[in-house]
Amino acid sequence: MDKIRTFTDLKVWQEGHELVIIIYKITKVFPREEIFSLTNQMRRAAASITSNIAEGFGRQGYKEKIQFYYLAQGSLIELKNQILIAKDVGYLENRDFENLANKANDVHRLLQGLITKSKSILNS
Repeated sequence: MDKIRTFTDLKVWQEGHELVIIIYKITKVFPREEIFSLTNQMRRAAASITSNIAEGFGRQGYKEKIQFYYLAQGSLIELKNQILIAKDVGYLENRDFENLANKANDVHRLLQGLITKSKSILNS
């Protein structure tokens, strides 16, 4: 296993970054009237996931790290809700919805693992 030197070495950040890119590409075709609402909300929530992972990585204490990882988790759950809304109002095809939902679940699983590992280090 390679040593993790920067936040971009974290698998959870890498998967989250892929999710951000997918969200930006998919929302490009959303209706123009959504540019300042659902499109913007989804893009901001997605970017917030990786931003909080990066900020948490940069913190010195594990208590602070965990706090930012939880913020990332909150943004991820917000994005999951927005993905569901986009599907339900007809902006996402079922295939795109499934791909996004699966990617979001992968990021969630990895993020939960990072939180659990950070908590075990904090409590050791």
